[in-house]
Amino acid sequence: MLNFRKTRGLLFYLSVFSFFVGLPFILAFALGYKFNSRTLKFVKTGLIFVKTHPPGAKIYLNGELFAEKTPTSMQELIPGTYSVSLELTQHYSWKAQVEVEAGKVSRIDKVILFPERPHLRQLNPEKFSSFRLDPEKKVVYYLDQEKNVLYRSDLDADSFEDIATLPEKFTQINGWDVSLDQKKVFIFNQHQISVISFDTQIDYADTTPAVLLDYAQEKINNVFWHSDSYHLIVLTDKHVQVIESRLGAVPINLVKLNKESAAAFYATKEDALYFSDSQKDLDGSFYKNLYKLEISVDPDVFEKLIRQPFGLVKTLQKEERE
Repeated sequence: MLNFRKTRGLLFYLSVFSFFVGLPFILAFALGYKFNSRTLKFVKTGLIFVKTHPPGAKIYLNGELFAEKTPTSMQELIPGTYSVSLELTQHYSWKAQVEVEAGKVSRIDKVILFPERPHLRQLNPEKFSSFRLDPEKKVVYYLDQEKNVLYRSDLDADSFEDIATLPEKFTQINGWDVSLDQKKVFIFNQHQISVISFDTQIDYADTTPAVLLDYAQEKINNVFWHSDSYHLIVLTDKHVQVIESRLGAVPINLVKLNKESAAAFYATKEDALYFSDSQKDLDGSFYKNLYKLEISVDPDVFEKLIRQPFGLVKTLQKEERE
């Protein structure tokens, strides 16, 4: 009987001792802390949230396989740098070093696991030299300089057709583009621009002759369609010009350039040309400026632009808006 009481008393004291010894660990776990065996201190933990597309990827944390697959959270991680690897059958693996901070969530939620064999197919049944993609109208244009033919298809190439023939004397094509109304295309080299109307017929015998614009005195650097699909915005080594896409058209010099090869971008929706040009400083050095030229469809504005120097372009546009 005495031995039983001693044993029960011993167990009681052991239970009390175990409780007080384990209490810090229990409280630390409940409050998000974990004992770091390296520093022999309690530290607040963090977690890593992992999400992939497609889901179901295996997770390797510092080389060890995690029990769950994506999407999931890896909790109670001591702050520090972790190596995370994601693997999914028949997909390329993903690896990264992830920093875990105390009391914070490190998110890996924009991972795309790409297939090892992506869906790749050829769209063009014919050879081509260059192409233009119009995602808004959902069409692709292909230019074949060997056959002098322009092709067109939808984005999946379910409908592929030749729509225009190019002038044979255009042995070199520096650039080309399709009009917004999808009825014609221009091609250009250093001294000529040709505008060709589309014809979806296979026989080109009765097609409208191409419009040819000669630039014997200036070198053409770039050409853009105006939003009216009739005027062309031309950058030469000397001027920014606007010209009609018709035989015998005479270009209008809108801006005289100081730099022979000005970089340019044409915003068709607002009919504005952004271009760079050089300007001479007082000390004789040159520096670049970026200009915006609004090209209105109002014929009165064109007339004013013809009579006025470039420095008054913005003033005229302001007056027109008022």
